[in-house]
Amino acid sequence: MDAAVVIASIDEVGTDTIAVEFESPDGFEAEPGQFIKLTGTVDGEEYSRFYTLSSPDVEGTFETTIEIDHEEGGPFSAYLASLEPGDELEMSGPFGSDHYEGERRVVVLAGGPGIGPAVGIGERALADGNEAAIVYRDDAPAHRERLADLEDRGATVRLLEDGTADLADAVSDVATGAPEEQVFVYGFASFIEDVEAALEAAGSGIDGAKVENFG
Repeated sequence: MDAAVVIASIDEVGTDTIAVEFESPDGFEAEPGQFIKLTGTVDGEEYSRFYTLSSPDVEGTFETTIEIDHEEGGPFSAYLASLEPGDELEMSGPFGSDHYEGERRVVVLAGGPGIGPAVGIGERALADGNEAAIVYRDDAPAHRERLADLEDRGATVRLLEDGTADLADAVSDVATGAPEEQVFVYGFASFIEDVEAALEAAGSGIDGAKVENFG
């Protein structure tokens, strides 16, 4: 789908991180873990970037979580941070097959901006009566309130932020290898490499995991 989408709200959810909620256009259907392309014009030049959904559903509105990186994100990153409710962007999507599909137990391993799909998938799984576990590694974690709420509702949450917690130990704690379990991995290439090693150490491996590499 290609459509103009209107911003419903923008909230700060971490250091240089915002959650942008859009009004869902008619006929828009997507699952947590899929991603969209947002397009806008900055100083006469058109930019497009891909962002993974961070809302559990798209009924009425949908959300993306955006890390504002003024060096790597460039002018478009700063432009997104300057927008307000009522502003419009062009959207295409959804894209991606590595998304939630009603699995009985979800284990989401997230690094950096991977927290967006992690909270969306976790919330949807619990809403569906399924189980959820999240391992999230970041020096400046975002979505702390949603993670705390997920934990209060019965999800297992392992937050690795101080550089001393071991990813392999956390993965071993949450990945059971049960047939009804689905592992999701969202993050940059270096994080995915670390997760692969952690899963192998846990005796399960990355084969069969749904993986989105942010580059």
